[in-house]
Amino acid sequence: VQLQASGGGLVRPGGSLRLSCAASGFRLDHYAVGWFRQAPGKGREGISCVSSFGGGETYYADSVTGRFTISRDNAKNTVYLQMTNLKTDDTAVYFCATDRATLCAVVGGSLSDGMRYWGQGTQVTVSS
Repeated sequence: VQLQASGGGLVRPGGSLRLSCAASGFRLDHYAVGWFRQAPGKGREGISCVSSFGGGETYYADSVTGRFTISRDNAKNTVYLQMTNLKTDDTAVYFCATDRATLCAVVGGSLSDGMRYWGQGTQVTVSS
């Protein structure tokens, strides 16, 4: 069971990037998948999640709502995070993760990072 995050890079403020989370060894469409990020000197933040239950309910942290969109391509066994209107505060290492559960674990309004399976992280740097 492996997750691999990719698609990071250097982008100017206001720019866009699309991150990919590809899985091997299991079907991502059976499970909720979350995106997290960790900026230098800060704790890990859960920013988005898509469930596998029903219509695929989504979660977004306030910090990214309206700018980031999570989606699936089941044929490619991949979950994407489309990031637009990027800000310098979005600079971080981004990780995808799953606990192989069907629902996103949102506790107290925040996405829980108690996931068993993590990708290796991809660096996103927003700078002019």
